[in-house]
Amino acid sequence: MTADATDNGYLLSFTTPAAGTLQITLAGSWQVRQALPATTQLDSELKNHPDLRQIRFDSDAMTGWDSALLTFLLRVTALAEEHKLEVDQSGLPDGVQRLLQLAAAVPERKGARRESSKISLLARVGIQATAVAGSTTEILAFVGEATRSLGRLFRGKAQFRASDLLLTIQQTGSKALGIVALISFLVGLILAYIGAAQLASFGATMYVADLVGIGMARSMGAMMTGIIMAGRTGAAFAAQLGTMQVNEETDALETLGISSMDFLVLPRMLALILMMPLLCIYSDLFGILGGLFVSVTTFDIGIVEYLHRTREAVEIRHFVVGIINATVYGVLVAIAGCYQGIKCGRSSSAVGAATTSAVVSGILLIVIATAFLTVIFNVLGV
Repeated sequence: MTADATDNGYLLSFTTPAAGTLQITLAGSWQVRQALPATTQLDSELKNHPDLRQIRFDSDAMTGWDSALLTFLLRVTALAEEHKLEVDQSGLPDGVQRLLQLAAAVPERKGARRESSKISLLARVGIQATAVAGSTTEILAFVGEATRSLGRLFRGKAQFRASDLLLTIQQTGSKALGIVALISFLVGLILAYIGAAQLASFGATMYVADLVGIGMARSMGAMMTGIIMAGRTGAAFAAQLGTMQVNEETDALETLGISSMDFLVLPRMLALILMMPLLCIYSDLFGILGGLFVSVTTFDIGIVEYLHRTREAVEIRHFVVGIINATVYGVLVAIAGCYQGIKCGRSSSAVGAATTSAVVSGILLIVIATAFLTVIFNVLGV
């Protein structure tokens, strides 16, 4: 008798040509693009005929098959085992028979199937807390190793090449001048516009020079330079060291007895420590020029007058504060980039994740450090 017929490209029917035998006729195309039939009707047939002893197949009218047919047959086989019935596969194509034998040759290992389990809120909090504690420990250990590497440098025992340091200085210094100049000029221009809009209501437009000069010298010049270096240099450090991890170059250095902290991290950290104060001063200059451009072209302030107000308002201590900020930012960007690169996994996706994390963590550390340094300088009255 016919138990099921569909219009999805395949035809499935059940007949009992002999006593104790259920024949499953497979016709049409059994491929993934069609929805698989359910085995509920087969289960009903088996329950309605308790005298059945065997299941066999007829596939002469089948026009095509792929893994969809194998999935259905495995379900039928599992259902037959539940009812303790013999399965005759001789009516199936030879390729299907071989694949079914291969699937049955190695039984599924218990516990191999991934099962989704709902984790409680308290467990998730505990897992995250443990992960944060582990990451904090690793970061502190990395900072400690970097500090020891600096100590070996001062004692003349650090293992790195001067050519690597000079190359990194060039990459982090002179090659960054263009983007630093552009961003700083635009930031100074924005500060001038915002400040003049407010000062004009008090008739004090002249003091826009004070606002731009002090703002750039104390904070904005160093901060914008730090953010630029986090996105440009910190990401490059993470990508370079991460690629070396993938290629097992850092393992080769350790095998040769060369400290990866000295050879890889120390030159990059020194380069940023040396270049960030210079880039900060360069940024301050272009920020002040941006304010000068707005003042001269928009608010009819003379060049000499603007420069005079800037010289009167901006003191050496303002530049010192900015240089200190920039040095701290350089250390943070170098640590963030090198840490993510050294701790990178052994795949291309891990390198991409390390690069992204280096930029995000570098910018986050810069913002946090800016808040702390601003409070400290205000308390000290600097």
